[in-house]
Amino acid sequence: MRLADRRILLIVSGSISAYKVLELTRLLRKSGAAVTGVLTAGGARFVTKEALAGITGQRVHDDLWAAEAEIGHIRLARLPDLVVVAPASANMLAKMANGLADDLASTILLATRAPVLVAPAMNTAMWEHPATRANMAALTARGVRLVGPGVGAMAEPESGPGRLAEPAEIHAAIEAILAPEAGPLASRHILVTSGPTHEPIDPVRYIANRSSGKQGHAIAAALAALGARVTLVAGPVTLSDPPGVTTVHVETAREMLATCEAALPADAAVMAAAVADWRVAHEASQKMKKEPGADAPTLAMALNPDILATVSRHAQRPRLVIGFAAETEKVVEHAIAKRARKGCDWILANDVSGEVMGGDANRIHLVTDEGVENWPEMAKAEVAERLAARIAAWLG
Repeated sequence: MRLADRRILLIVSGSISAYKVLELTRLLRKSGAAVTGVLTAGGARFVTKEALAGITGQRVHDDLWAAEAEIGHIRLARLPDLVVVAPASANMLAKMANGLADDLASTILLATRAPVLVAPAMNTAMWEHPATRANMAALTARGVRLVGPGVGAMAEPESGPGRLAEPAEIHAAIEAILAPEAGPLASRHILVTSGPTHEPIDPVRYIANRSSGKQGHAIAAALAALGARVTLVAGPVTLSDPPGVTTVHVETAREMLATCEAALPADAAVMAAAVADWRVAHEASQKMKKEPGADAPTLAMALNPDILATVSRHAQRPRLVIGFAAETEKVVEHAIAKRARKGCDWILANDVSGEVMGGDANRIHLVTDEGVENWPEMAKAEVAERLAARIAAWLG
């Protein structure tokens, strides 16, 4: 049992998906872990103390002052090897990011010295709100781990990112923290970017590209499988977050850059995202209307920040910085020039004039100091595994 004798404090905050923590607790107990439950007022609306206590085999705590009289929140904070917040509501994430301590759960989170894993669950609009994004960026910068959220149907008649990760995914993320498999990238922190960015024109329109994020997400998963601690900064995609990877969702290039800088230092960085080169200089505050007889509007454009060049020249530059060059012609030539211009160590060049963007296969040209390697066409998961192995060998 991989989690034998490990102590986990499970905080359940308010979400209709809280029923899943009963199955998560069963999996943890089956793995040998001792689980202590803490319910917030919102969490208690969906899971009863009796149900959680029945599976954990221990008393469930839900009141700060009762806990103080019996065991004390400091002792609860210091006992576990890991604190897991599942589901983590938008309100709980905001409390954590801002250091609030107005109930037992938030007080424990402020006092604990144990690693913390959060599994967010909320409506898509709440997950994508700039406040939640800022809170998650602050938390991941402090070392809080993240699993999920998944993409799919909500309790409301709508769909999108915000679903609580499945119990097996949360269990795997817990094992990756408390009982990591030995791997060549153990103890290494690697930053990965993935997907497109969306640059707003007005409240309903944006500039984007066809990147699906499949290659970047596969790279993050392959690195985690080799034991790395991976921070994945993902633009708007419809993919589930890779298990065992801390994923931060962003929308624009400027948000992606800020999140990447907050994630440093790192041993390596793989900049696989297809970042928009330009944005609209002046985003309209209201939807731009098509008026009868009027000409099409003229959009003044501004340059977006160059994330690859910024990370390559950063004061906390990773030892190994890897970029991507998505080209439609003169693929290798443009990649060689881009590597020199950006200051990165390696460039992975690919021809995207076909069905690479959104597809499941890729054909890579790896450009390094030693020259150009032409990889055969293979599945994006195979590209990811091959690159992860090369990174592991380079980092030693």
